[in-house]
Amino acid sequence: MMLAKAGEENAGVVDWGDGWAVVFKIESHNHPSAVEPYQGAATGVGGILRDIFTMGARPIAVLDSLRFGNPANPRVRYLIDGVVRGVGDYGNCFGVPNIGGETVFEDAYTGNPLVNPLAIGLVRTDKIARGAASMIGAPVFIVGSKTGRDGIHGATFASEELSEASEARRPSVQIGDPFTEKLLLEATLEMIDADLLVGIQDMGAAGITCSCSETAFRGGLGMHIDTGLVPVREDAMTPYEILLSESQERMLVIVKPGCEAATQAIFAKWQLDAARIGEVIEGNRFIVDHNGERKVDVPADALSLGGRTPQYKRAERRPKFLDEAAAFDTDDIPIPGHLGETLRNLIGSPNLSDKTWVHRQYDTSVRTCTTFGPGMDAGVIRIRKTNTALAATTDANGRYCYLNPRLGAQIAVAEAARNLVCVGARPLAVTNCLNFGNPYKPEMYYQFAECVRGMGEACRFFETPVTGGNVSFYNEDAERAVYPTPTIGMIGKIESLDLITAGTFKTPGDIIALVGECKNEIGASEYLCRIHGKVTGKVPSLDLAMEKKVQQFIMTAIRSGWIRSAHDCSDGGLAVALFECCLSQGGEMVGIDVDLSGVKLRSDVVLFGESQSRIVVSFDERHQVELAAAAQSAGIPWMILGRVAEHDTFQLQPYISEPLAGLRDAYMQCLPSFMDRQPSVTAVA
Repeated sequence: MMLAKAGEENAGVVDWGDGWAVVFKIESHNHPSAVEPYQGAATGVGGILRDIFTMGARPIAVLDSLRFGNPANPRVRYLIDGVVRGVGDYGNCFGVPNIGGETVFEDAYTGNPLVNPLAIGLVRTDKIARGAASMIGAPVFIVGSKTGRDGIHGATFASEELSEASEARRPSVQIGDPFTEKLLLEATLEMIDADLLVGIQDMGAAGITCSCSETAFRGGLGMHIDTGLVPVREDAMTPYEILLSESQERMLVIVKPGCEAATQAIFAKWQLDAARIGEVIEGNRFIVDHNGERKVDVPADALSLGGRTPQYKRAERRPKFLDEAAAFDTDDIPIPGHLGETLRNLIGSPNLSDKTWVHRQYDTSVRTCTTFGPGMDAGVIRIRKTNTALAATTDANGRYCYLNPRLGAQIAVAEAARNLVCVGARPLAVTNCLNFGNPYKPEMYYQFAECVRGMGEACRFFETPVTGGNVSFYNEDAERAVYPTPTIGMIGKIESLDLITAGTFKTPGDIIALVGECKNEIGASEYLCRIHGKVTGKVPSLDLAMEKKVQQFIMTAIRSGWIRSAHDCSDGGLAVALFECCLSQGGEMVGIDVDLSGVKLRSDVVLFGESQSRIVVSFDERHQVELAAAAQSAGIPWMILGRVAEHDTFQLQPYISEPLAGLRDAYMQCLPSFMDRQPSVTAVA
């Protein structure tokens, strides 16, 4: 159950049970990361963490969804290096585990990377803090760091297309300090616990201007502040600069009358500023003085996103290339002569290869509650003092949404839910980060509108409410727009720690089965893109009813103790999914004996097609009867593929028989070879 409406508060809130709530949100920091990757990514993490603890929740995990261009490009390597270090350094210093996400490479993101961090926190339901200035006469404080000139016009910069001139906008990128953020976290939670607050708001986009107007609008009142009272760290700052600064690690706090001294004492204890800058007033006015001189007097709701801002519906035009892509015929491409080599090339490609070179830069186990970190179907965090765990994932396939926006968005929601189910979780709720090009272009607005429609349809079907999120437009450079990328962040609840399920094979002799159906679908696939150089074809079909049946079957099998592993079959198809099941987090591998001759499709479609609603499972043969009966009762396709083997060979008869060691080498050697070389300064130009 949602405890706050989407967009009503700083982050979404979902009832967890037993007096606890989960607070979570995802946002973008794309443009800042394009011009100043380290600070852009770091402050993206810092901002989303503040959204969480502004609600009174202690952050327990972060995830990051990252998209870059071709890593062979020196400029892209510079962006990768800065973004990954920025994400890691801020989260590591703050002390929150990074438990998952995704790192994707497509030419469409060459000049405009996508950096979408997600944060999750826990709060007692009676301690949830709200962002409303709801008491006339309540004093208004700015707390945390001093205000500087960094980040001025950061919000408007995010609403411009990137160009060669964008490098000059580096001053619009905020500078982060995770150690100060940690102090701000503790001071904020102490203040909330002491019941000193009327309302609280993170100071993000547009700084003081936005935080004051938003809290005033939510409270149905006005606000009067004096910018001359704001602690600054630079000389001769104008009221305009103070109002629009996006300096990090700051909060706007509306304090209960009489609690001013207690508030200042808490922040002094944590060595942070806490300055009274104004008060909540009756009426719908936002009034700004500077040392007593009137500078601003406007309606408060005119500045708030929830107030009198205009509502736009732009012209939509379906891109012509969609018809051309849909007409693609699989028979137009040849079947590779050596399918084992094709598999090696696929798992060694940037999107499917080992991402340890990313994960090793993140602290994945701080706070000692991480059960599954990056690289699994979903990240899993144990909830202290309970027998429950929280699972979280981020998912999107920009290529799918480029070729069929509505269906692509539905698939993103379905895959996120499927990933949670594979680790034993019941999907609860969604947050989203919608990344698109210029909405003034009819084709771009069509992509946006169709993705939103598809996402809404799927979320309603799976009963996973959208708790909030972020929309990021103008993600394009001089050459191209990014693929339409609706990043889905989804959380789920694992009711018992005994139900946590891994995606890797464990015991030789276990039976391997495929839940779901292989269809004659190869369009939009990783195989078609990486092996044949084509981004075209029909996106895999999705039957939402069948998807739900498959997920419910897997949950039943996990709760009944029938299966030992479950792994989503998605990017790269069945062959890649089976290879991933052969891996383990400890670096060991198990072989498999699988026979796919019963699937009467083209060999490359069988191996690399990306049909939806499929999950690879393994189980002890004593549970085969129960599983087969349950699958028949549920009306879902079910096929025995083979067994986990004692040997170290990857056998998919009649197509592939490869030593696992050779496949593992291909999987692990793709990116680290150049990421270990620091990019030169000239790569920035």
